[in-house]
This record gives sequence, structure tokens and C-alpha cells, in this order.
Amino acid sequence: MKGRVRTLRWAVAAAAAAAVVGMTTGCQPMDTGAAAKPSGGTHSPGSSPAGGSAGQPAGPGGACVFVKPDGAQKFGHTGWGFRITGTDRWEYGAVENPTNALYTPPGGDIGAWHAEGTYAQMLSDMSRDAHYPGKSTHPYSRYRCTSSSTSDVTAARRMIRIVANRGFLVGVDPETGDLGSRDCLDATYNVLQAYRTRHLTPAYQTEIPNVWVETLVLWTDKTLKPH
Repeated sequence: MKGRVRTLRWAVAAAAAAAVVGMTTGCQPMDTGAAAKPSGGTHSPGSSPAGGSAGQPAGPGGACVFVKPDGAQKFGHTGWGFRITGTDRWEYGAVENPTNALYTPPGGDIGAWHAEGTYAQMLSDMSRDAHYPGKSTHPYSRYRCTSSSTSDVTAARRMIRIVANRGFLVGVDPETGDLGSRDCLDATYNVLQAYRTRHLTPAYQTEIPNVWVETLVLWTDKTLKPH
């Protein structure tokens, strides 16, 4: 059964990736003039001002996924955050892909960034796209978080360096001819997987960010308002 589910998800994702190629870049910014409203699905009522600490996962570890639901022609865009184990500090970041290219070779500019701060500072920065490489009119507007009894900050930091330097891909890799991805969702998943986040649903290559976000079980779900 698991094999069938994975095959189905791969087929859907591959079809979506094919649609993306030639139409838009996955994980690219969209100039909508306003932050998008969170999508439906498992989203629960309630919101959190970016400057507050309501909903911070209990320690010792924790992780968050930040979402731009209307990014990339409504396929979605994601960023990540994780708690520095046993502290009130968080590291967070994303691959923004400001050039809007479907393919950027390793070492190229993919708009990768990361920062460190308190939980409240993280929410504030993400809600305003404070570290976006350029001018952003479409900040993150939804976030999902979970506590984690397991964590590996060293491995997560190592993965941050890897995703920042491995280039960007949505669709067919011109070097290998294979269908694949190295996009915002891959970066989010790889960093949080390296952190050893509990309750982290696998993200397969070319998977649609908005679809994957809805598969996160035992994660909070809140609206992110600029602050």
C-alpha cells in the first residue's frame, strides 16, 4: 500500500513539474501586492502576530515550516526553522530563487539565506521577508510547527551549507536528463530531516509544496501576520 501511495504521489508530482516547466519556476516569488491567505485543508482557525511567542513548540527541540501558499503559480513556496536544542534560539532560512530560473548550476545564486534569533524574531522576519534577496511584496503568511524530542543541530547546519551550494532545479536536469528537483521544498525537507525532526512527512522530488504541507501530522497550523 505504501508503495502505491508513493507511486501515486510521484506521478502527480511529475505531472505538476511538467506543467511548471515552460510556465513558471517552482519556489519563485510572486508579486501579488499582498500576503496570501493560508490555504484550506487541515488549516485550523487562529492567527499569531509575528512578534508574539504563542504556539512556540515545547523543548528540547522543535521545527517549523513557513509557507507562501500562492507562490509559484499557487504550487506554493516553503522555508524552514529549527530550535537550537535546549535553548530559546532558532535558526531559519529558505531557498528563494530570485532569478526565477528553472535551473541554476551548483555554486550559482539561488537566493539561499539563513539567520538566527528568538522564536518571535523568526516569525517577524519570515512575515516580512526580512532576509529576502531583493524587494519582496509577498512574505510568508502561514506556518506549521512541531515539538521534537530528537534533534541534531550540527547536521542541520551542515545541510544548510549543502543546499546553499548545490544549485536549483525544477524539471529535467540538463546535466543528466533526469526529472528531479532541488528547490525550496527539497531544501526545507533536507534541513529538517538532517535535524531529525519528529513527525516529518517524506517529501519526494518534484513534489508540490502546498500538497506536502497538508501531509504534516501533529504540526500546528497558523496564519502569519506581518509585524
